Amino acid sequence: MKRGITALLVASMAIGLTACGSSGSSDSSSGSASGDSSGNASGEVVTLTNVSYDPTRELYEAYNELFESYYAEKTGTTVDVVQSHGGSGSQARSVVEGADADVVTLALEHDITLIEEAGLIESGWLDEFDESSSPYTSTIVFLVRKGNEKNIRDWDDLIAEGVDVITPDPKSSGGACWNFLAAWEYASNLYNDDEEQVKSFMSALYANVSVMDSGARGATTTFVENGQGDVLIAWENEAIATVEEYPDEYEIISPSISILAQPSVAIVDANAEDDGTTEVAQEYLSYLYSDEAQEIIAENGYRPSNEDILAEYADKFDLDMQLCTIEDFGGWDAAYETFFNDGAIFDEIYGQ
Repeated sequence: MKRGITALLVASMAIGLTACGSSGSSDSSSGSASGDSSGNASGEVVTLTNVSYDPTRELYEAYNELFESYYAEKTGTTVDVVQSHGGSGSQARSVVEGADADVVTLALEHDITLIEEAGLIESGWLDEFDESSSPYTSTIVFLVRKGNEKNIRDWDDLIAEGVDVITPDPKSSGGACWNFLAAWEYASNLYNDDEEQVKSFMSALYANVSVMDSGARGATTTFVENGQGDVLIAWENEAIATVEEYPDEYEIISPSISILAQPSVAIVDANAEDDGTTEVAQEYLSYLYSDEAQEIIAENGYRPSNEDILAEYADKFDLDMQLCTIEDFGGWDAAYETFFNDGAIFDEIYGQ
């Protein structure tokens, strides 16, 4: 898989990020942050570090090139964007533990809240950018091998005997949390919110999981490059990219119920202030909402927040899916307390 090979080559030049649990891989170039918050017209290069989650590698490779050109033309300042990728939860912990991120573009709001609680991001960040600081959205789908030998059509097919499921670990991967909640919503509808039956369903689903990688890209690699599993529970953009690269080998199945996944972005205020990158960080995240950036977002399989541009790519996405939202679970704080904290429901059903 070309994307996986590229990631390995780039990762070999990566800067290290310390993370609790699994370590996030980094796509980066050398250089230290320089300049000041008002921009730099002296010809000196300003380095901006974006700590992101696994599946955004290709998106930000394209966006960074666009942004660097835009910013140089607008201000005369050269910006070098350094990129780091890994499981979203692990990436958040790496920033808390000292990784010098100027901005974070993570899989879910809760991971950025952890950084806020560490005193590195100012309160109110969720309202700093449009659409609750989510310049793009996604959802969760199934990726199966061409022909769909196990006839997988919906979540209940994943608990059948002999179905080998690949999904990442909710303890380290934001995408995995979205996966879990989408499956839970399906089972809640199926069993009229009978919690014991829902737990039984989820336990059967995770009993069929043969590999639980630390991040979504690792799970894609397991399924696509290593040939393991019958079905990958995947970010929509990961599934789209795989089918585009291997049109004769894979297909996407849209379940009857999924979830509106809202990746979040924020300036890491304390780091940006120390690095003198506050203004360029603000511009970097704001420009994600520009028409040019929204086009790149759509081309990379994410759903643009701009409804007009989303409509232009309607043939790329299944816009008829029934999607629940994180608010149906009481928000991320409540969802973590109920499902993902140590000793919560995920640990219970997974036998930990």
